[in-house]
Amino acid sequence: MDSPEPFPGTDIEPLPGTGRAAGRRPVRCRLCGRPLTGTDSRRTGLGPACDAKLHPAAPDIRTRRHDVEQDPLPGI
Repeated sequence: MDSPEPFPGTDIEPLPGTGRAAGRRPVRCRLCGRPLTGTDSRRTGLGPACDAKLHPAAPDIRTRRHDVEQDPLPGI
């Protein structure tokens, strides 16, 4: 008697574009519709460019500082 197959139906090849060979299911950006490949992008549903448009980085306070020319204080 032959040994039973461990999983019935495993000899059937998956359809093209499905199964483990295809990888993860395609996820598209909610704003522009482009396919997302990065883990963080797939988690948020936004690509890096669209995420930057919706959530701009906070301004760096060091870049806003500048020297101001002023008259010297009297008595110094």
